[in-house]
Order: sequence, then C-alpha cells, then structure tokens
Amino acid sequence: MEHVDAVVVGSGFGGAVTAYRLAEAGLSVVVLERGRPYPPGSFPRGPAQFGRAFWDPDAGLYGMFDVWSFRDCDSVVGSGLGGGSLVYANVLLRKDEEWFVHEQPLPGGGYESWPVTRTELDPHYDAVERMIGVSPYPLAHPVYADTLKTRAMRDAAAELGLDWRLPPLAVSFAPSPGAEPGPGLPIADPEYGSVHGVPRRTCRLCGECDIGCNDGAKNSLDHTYLAAARHHGADLRTLHEVRGIRPRVNGGYDVAYIVHMPPASPDAGDRLRPRWTGPHTISCDRLVLAAGTFGTSQLLLRDRTAFPGLSRTLGTRFSGNGDVLAFLLRATDRSRTRPINAARGPVITSAIRLGDSYIEDGGYPAFVDYLVEGADIRAGLGRAARFVLERVRGLLTHDTNLSAELAHLIGRGELSGSSLPLLGMGLDVPDGVLRLRDGRLDLVWSPETSKDYFDRLRATMRRIGDVLGADYAGMPSRWRDRVITAHPLGGAPMGRHPGEGVCDAYGEVFGFPGLYVADGAAMPGPVGANPALTIAALADRMSTRMLETRQDTPGPLAHGSPGTRSATPTALWFIEEMRGLLGAGRCEFRLTITVDDADRFLAEPEHQARAEGWIDAAICGGRRPIARGWFNLFVPGEAPDHRRMRYRLHFWDGSNQPRTLTGWKDVRHGPPTRLWLDTSTLYVRLLAGHVAEDEDGDAEEIASGTLRIMPVDLARMLATFRTEGPDGAAALARFCGFFLGELWDVYRPRQGA
Repeated sequence: MEHVDAVVVGSGFGGAVTAYRLAEAGLSVVVLERGRPYPPGSFPRGPAQFGRAFWDPDAGLYGMFDVWSFRDCDSVVGSGLGGGSLVYANVLLRKDEEWFVHEQPLPGGGYESWPVTRTELDPHYDAVERMIGVSPYPLAHPVYADTLKTRAMRDAAAELGLDWRLPPLAVSFAPSPGAEPGPGLPIADPEYGSVHGVPRRTCRLCGECDIGCNDGAKNSLDHTYLAAARHHGADLRTLHEVRGIRPRVNGGYDVAYIVHMPPASPDAGDRLRPRWTGPHTISCDRLVLAAGTFGTSQLLLRDRTAFPGLSRTLGTRFSGNGDVLAFLLRATDRSRTRPINAARGPVITSAIRLGDSYIEDGGYPAFVDYLVEGADIRAGLGRAARFVLERVRGLLTHDTNLSAELAHLIGRGELSGSSLPLLGMGLDVPDGVLRLRDGRLDLVWSPETSKDYFDRLRATMRRIGDVLGADYAGMPSRWRDRVITAHPLGGAPMGRHPGEGVCDAYGEVFGFPGLYVADGAAMPGPVGANPALTIAALADRMSTRMLETRQDTPGPLAHGSPGTRSATPTALWFIEEMRGLLGAGRCEFRLTITVDDADRFLAEPEHQARAEGWIDAAICGGRRPIARGWFNLFVPGEAPDHRRMRYRLHFWDGSNQPRTLTGWKDVRHGPPTRLWLDTSTLYVRLLAGHVAEDEDGDAEEIASGTLRIMPVDLARMLATFRTEGPDGAAALARFCGFFLGELWDVYRPRQGA
C-alpha cells in the first residue's frame, strides 16, 4: 500500500493552503481531488456546454457545479482542481472582529462560540492575502470608472446612509504587482510556475468569474497555492474521489478512493454509464479533510463507526452563512437615465456593510441568467415542469444531489442587461443538523429561526432597489421560499472540548491525533463575510501548528481500532520519476509503483504491480492523472538472457480523449557498462484509446519517444521504498534480491564470451 506523510482530501481553500504549507516544509503530500483540472479557456460557455457542467458521476456528469438540494435549502459548491475558488466571486473579506462571538445563545438552546480570535488570525489573513494576491476594484482608474453597477451601489449607499466599500478581490487587474492596470494584458508567471502551462491575461471585465475565468485573471487556487504546492513536490491527483477513511492500528489513517474515468464522447449511451476504477487505498501519518462542508461531513458520518468516541456534535452547527440572492430588475443609475450593465466588471466589485451582514453587487454570468430569466419571464415551461417532477422524486427518495436535474433545466436564455443581482450574507443562526438518511446526506434546518435576519436584509435590498428605480424580484417563484447558499458551513465544528465541537481551534479532531478538518465544516457558526479568506487563514494557522509538532509522530490510538492487519500480506511501494521527449515535446511522469503482495509478486512470472500518479506531456495537454496503470518487472524477453520492464498507463488527455502510454526497458546480455543505460532508459509509445496489452499492434500510434531516469532521481527513488505488513524488512530484502539477482543473471559473464 502506498504511504505518504499527509493526504489532503479536496483542493479548495483549506486543502490548497495545507498542501502548500506541508509540501514547502518537505513533507510528502498527496492531494485527492474528485474533479477535473480547468485551465484557462476550458470553462463551459453556452447552453449546450452548461448542460454538462454539473457534478453527478452516476448520471455521467463530471462538471464543476455540484448542486445539493434539501427540504429547505439548496446549495451550489465547486468540484475541480481549486475547489470553490473556481466558482466563487473573488471576495476576500476578513471576519469582523466583533463577530468572533463567545457563548452567544442560540434560539433552540446551546451557544455559538468561536475558540479563535481575530487577533490570532490576523497574521494568517496577511499571509493568505500575500500568496493569493488581492486588490480592490480600481474604480478611480479611467479604464474602470464607467462601471455603472459599482457607482450605482456607491450612490445608493450614500443616499441611504450606509457604509459602502471596495473589498479586496483575488483578481489580477495589472500584469504584475505595482504595474499599471489594464484589461487583457499578459500576466507574468510567479516563481513557482503554473499548474496548467497556459498563458493568463488580466481581467477583461466580462462578469464571468463565478462560471470560471477563461482568461486566468482570477487568482484561483490552481494558479496560486496549488501551483506552489506542486512546485514543492505535492502530488495533485484529479478525478480521485475519496470513499472511506479509517484509523490505522499503530497510528495514521487509511484512505480509500476511486478514480473516475469520464467517457470519451458525449453521446447519451456513454454518458449514462458511470466509469471508475478502484477502490484503491493510500495510507498516511496525517489526514486532512478539506472536501467542503458537505463532503467532509458526509465522510465522517458514513465512517463514524470506525472512529469510536467521535464528538456527538458531528453534523451540527450548519449555517448557510446568511446567503440571500435577489434581483433588481430594470435597474438604472441614480439619475434614472442609464440602465445598469451588470455584465461589466468582475462579478462583485463593491460591498455595503450592515450591522450583521454584507450586501454586494452581482455580476451577470450566464449561469445566473437562467435564474433571472425565471424571475422575470415565463419561459422554459417544459424544462421547469421536468425540474419540478425531478424535485418531487428527489424528496421522495431522499436524493439530495440536484446536479443532473438542474442540468436538464438549462436552456437558452437572454441576458437581461439592466438587471442587477444582489448578494447578501451575514449572521444567520447556525442550528442546522447534517445527518445520513437512507445512506444519503440530509439536512434538518429551517430558515424560520433566522427569519428576522432575512427580513432585515431583504428590506435593505428593497430600499437599494427603490433608489435605483428597480423592481425587487427576490428569487424565482420555484425557489421563493427556499434558501440557496454558496457558502454552506458547519457539520464538524471547532470547539474548546469534545462536548462543544468535533475538532479543536487548530482543526485537529478530538481523540484522533493527526486527523484534521480544514474547510467550511469546521466553522462553528457563520463567518458573516465571504468565508473563503477565513477558511484559508484557519488552514494556514492549522498548518503552522502541524509543522511545529511534526516531530511528534501520532502514536497508537488509545481508543482502539477495528481489526488488525496481522493476517494481511506484506505490501511494498516506491516512487519513480522519468523525463524526456514524446514526439517533439517534453514529457515526464511520476509513478507510485505498488506491490500489494510481495511474495505473490515474486512468485508470478508476470511480476505485475499497480502504477498510479500522473503524466505531464505537451502533446497530451499538460499534466494528466493516471486513470489506471500497470508495471511489470523483469518479464521474460525474446531470449533467455533478455528481460523487459513494462509500463502501461491509461489516462485522458487535455481534450478528454482516452490515451495509453506504453513503455519498456530492454535489459539484454552485454558488458556491465550497459547496466545503467538499459535500466534507466524507457522507450515509450503514445496510443489512441485505452489499449489492452494484446491490442498494441492494431492501435493508432500518436507519437513515440524516450524517457530517462536521472541519477538524482534514482537516488530519490531508492529513498522512497516503503513496506507495510508482517516482516516488512525481509520482504524488502527479498524484493531487492530478486532485482539484483535478475540483473546478475543477465549481465554475469558468460563462459566463452
């Protein structure tokens, strides 16, 4: 079984920050992200593409919008490399100091209490802002001064006596820090490089931030923390979805996951057939759960029996962060002469600060257009009818994943250029409870306890609409009595002790050393402001504590652990890196070679092991995760003194086409001087499709090339050998003896030679 220092589940604001901090410190880190990578230019546009832009693998959908539906609440979260940063609106506000409440009574009993203060978080807020790169909307610059929605919000706030401000945005308006801003300018790559290898441009003011920035102007986590994490050695594995976690007998954790294999073509028959490999397992000394509020809570709830003594607060303190989405239809500027064009600018440019909330102007990406269309006109009745029927089915069957149903709802829509979305958030009551119902995640929560808060917020939105001569539309009728949140929080809240929370103020789960919660699930109540920066700052603080105590290896778990491993075979693994040319371009891979049963591996003539990791080739669209891979060590060749090492890797290229990289090392009889050349040179072919071993001759060859392992990489590989199971040292010795014995058999001097 593969083993690393830390596994990070998810690549959002908590996971990305943690992966970078731990990798920078020299720890071996694997990030398991269920979604795809999204380089600039790959985000969906248009109705047809949006119809497949949702996450529901059971329906053949592998897009970035994951829509959850509960009885009183719907939620939209992100799925992809970078998590929620792909679809959020760039705002990085700090939680107000007075909102870090202590033992504030809740209507249904109990208290909301934050075991961390603003003073403790401020240095971590600073660190995250520096790393991501923030700046306010440059309204004073002539190029940006005509953004009417920003000026309209400022004028409305002035007339109503409200506190208006330009919040920090994770958007590149200038090509480098301190440079003159301007739309569409090339952005200089940071010193740690790029995950995608695609050029980025400064903000073009297209209002499409929360449907994915195709220019790369948004400083999302894939361009910042994740790129830096990979630069320091973190292994970012996309389309890897975690299905189970459990503690190990002598400390650390096992993580079970599957690898999704999206279909090569979008035809209906292929789309509706889920495809994945696994389950696979990886073990780690420290496990960081950062799969988002719903993902982390669901994992802990499903595997609760494996964690005896876990706090009874698991599933509690759910909050929608007070989210309210409303629309001001036919809005004009303060003079009532010019219609507001909400599409100009990033999605959010300004904010109005109230006593317990914020109201922010909204941009006009295509995804929101469909909601506005439903609020203002009666269109798409057939789609809406189907949606309602699917909603009824979902409620009856407790199916809380709404992504596939919403994908069917989307049709053609027209941009209502004079409509202004308003986004509200603040201090709602965190009294929701997440639980499992018939094996699915369910939410017991009602907005009634937060009714006064919602009423105050909507009343202020109506007053803003009155100033702008607009009609207040609220949500579309089919969602009018529901709450839609992009900021679900809670489920594994932090606290001062197990009676108050699942984890402590540093995110470490009570009673389970080395297990951490680093996402919105750890929030004990609403952040009030946009929560991304606070989640990231808490993860940075958590990482600092982890690194300070990393010499304290988690020991045996006092609470016990189910079962033992005494009867299991001995597993062995190592990591191999090679690089060279494939076709006319560069190519490299990093593979974890895993032998699940060392004795069986040595006894079988095929000597086959698993190969997992990634391949990075220009001809394949950059770094791609291995969907399934095989490695054979010293299988018989064409002659008695000939051996081959074989590699076969199935993956999907940047255009979502199935590809196979097949490779071999030829070890032939000859002088010992050939030893290094033969064992360090890999001849490779890139084939179209996922090709089985006996089908190579009929497969289409796209390119060929040669990869080599460098001496420094060989030294690094030898240091990665690990074993697990009974008599690990002896198993490693047998493996090395087999390796060296085969080499001796090939290269030993022949009589008469």
